[in-house]
Amino acid sequence: MRVHKWFIAAFFLAAAIASAAQQKSGPASTFLTLEGKWNDAYKHGDIEAMNTLLADDFIITVEDGATYSKTGYIAHLRDSSEHVAVAEISDVKVRVHGNVAVVTGAYHEDGTAKGKPYQYRDRFTDIWLKGEGRWQLLASHYSIPVK
Repeated sequence: MRVHKWFIAAFFLAAAIASAAQQKSGPASTFLTLEGKWNDAYKHGDIEAMNTLLADDFIITVEDGATYSKTGYIAHLRDSSEHVAVAEISDVKVRVHGNVAVVTGAYHEDGTAKGKPYQYRDRFTDIWLKGEGRWQLLASHYSIPVK
């Protein structure tokens, strides 16, 4: 009988741990997917994807402190003088609070602008908001890390 009780207790403990791990990985994987879609849309200049991913009142702050609305950011994407070769995120952390998610991490971008190479290595914070059954990016902030 003792072995049976230990087996049942171990089973429920393992189930609880698996459930907790799944809950933690579920939201993180959702936002890793969304962040990946956003990076791909940016890299490939996919305006249709941007219109879907970005909230109508989206705002972004870039490395030099300039801010752009959704319309301004999409207009920037249409600029054919810039070619993004690499757009990667790493060190990603996700915090979900109800219908708001905060995603932080590191960003690396390489490309050419007006024929000249450039490279960014930044930190980012993205705020996602769930409304009408879907997640959209509400705000994004990029900054150059202090060395």
